[in-house]
Amino acid sequence: MTTNATQVGWLQEIKASISLGSPLILTNLAQIALLTTNVIYIGHLGKEQLASATLAGGMYQACMIFSLGLLSAIIPMLATTLGKDRNNKQAIRTIIHHGFYTALLVCLPFWLLLWNSESILLMLGQTPEAAAMAGHYMHNLQWALLPYLFYLVLRSLLAAYERPLWTLLIATLAILLNALLGWLLIFGHLGLPALGIAGAGISSVLSSLFMFIGMLVVAHKHPEFSFLQLRAHRWTFQPALQWEILKLGFPIAITFTLETMVFYAAIIMMGLIGSTSLAAHAITMQICTITYMFPLGFGQVATIRVGLANGRADPRAAVRAGWASYLLGVSCMGVTAMLMWGMPEQLIRFFININAPENRAVIITATHFIFFAALFQLTDGAQAVAAGMLRGLYDTRTPMLLALIGYWLIGVPIGAWLAFGLDMEGVGIWIGLVCGLTVVAILMTLRWYRYSRRLLEREYVR
Repeated sequence: MTTNATQVGWLQEIKASISLGSPLILTNLAQIALLTTNVIYIGHLGKEQLASATLAGGMYQACMIFSLGLLSAIIPMLATTLGKDRNNKQAIRTIIHHGFYTALLVCLPFWLLLWNSESILLMLGQTPEAAAMAGHYMHNLQWALLPYLFYLVLRSLLAAYERPLWTLLIATLAILLNALLGWLLIFGHLGLPALGIAGAGISSVLSSLFMFIGMLVVAHKHPEFSFLQLRAHRWTFQPALQWEILKLGFPIAITFTLETMVFYAAIIMMGLIGSTSLAAHAITMQICTITYMFPLGFGQVATIRVGLANGRADPRAAVRAGWASYLLGVSCMGVTAMLMWGMPEQLIRFFININAPENRAVIITATHFIFFAALFQLTDGAQAVAAGMLRGLYDTRTPMLLALIGYWLIGVPIGAWLAFGLDMEGVGIWIGLVCGLTVVAILMTLRWYRYSRRLLEREYVR
């Protein structure tokens, strides 16, 4: 009877995880499709434009990922609060309000940093032409950050309530809007001026603004969220709660940034090798970014489901929720790895004209990169979900240190040594990425395994 009950519990958890994870993954894919659409459009302008946009986009994404990590603190806080008392509307409202404060707080210094992206890229050894083009793109793209962060705050609320379908709908509409605006502004259709990569930045800003406004409408009109009082004139500010968000979110942000900056360091090193390697890396990274949305979604599921169980003081359910998400996330990445090994050129053709003779070197180089990218699919998925599982238990500092060890003490040095010391160039950089991600995945998984064992032992003692 106990075995049957256990099996039923696992099946119910997997079903619940898929039910919550599917729209979250689709929403993540929809959001990444905004940048992917721009990459596809810019790729048709030429490899120099694609390389410059990659430099700017990588810097913007690093700032965005740090901000996303900081705001990720409100998800376990919301989930734990709901697990304890779903009717505690005041606590939920206060967390959301302080999520908006956090978004504004982190955005202001990043705007200043991004405005000076051309000078930063010059200091990093990029060519004046590439840095100037990237800076021109950034001066439009950077204004998408704040509305996107505001959108993330409201997305966290719907995810914690396990109501992600509205978020998916808005993100899908934003894709269509961004595709239309990019087509009009980048290439100058229907009588509009052809703005090139600057047009891609403008379309991103307008699409992000649309996403935030759409979520505002849902929060205002949906009866379940009317308690938020987003239009109220007086919002309270609680320094203790703001500090709690920052204290929990800062290690998450550092962890996200350590991983993101590894890939941006790879972009910088690829730029030093040449525009062909940089363009090939941009294509490969865009493919990996798309596949990463699957474990990222199940990592979000793990944070929510583990947090809800933790709030109910149910350690067995928390452990089961974590491992169910882990299994689903890693399984998805196994499928993507097989696709990347089996059809690399079919994937590349989405981003560049494979029939153009001038692109042949980029295609060959990207094919080599994709082989190694497929190698780390499983480990990338494992570390992403494991980090989400640990966040559900408010464990954020140790994962930050594990990311530092794996990415920066192992991955980057190995990649740089192979690329420049042994003249393996871009392939060496990708081997370094594989090594770093594998180490982080193993360490994160062991951390969760030990944590979950302690939870179950405490329940048994009780």
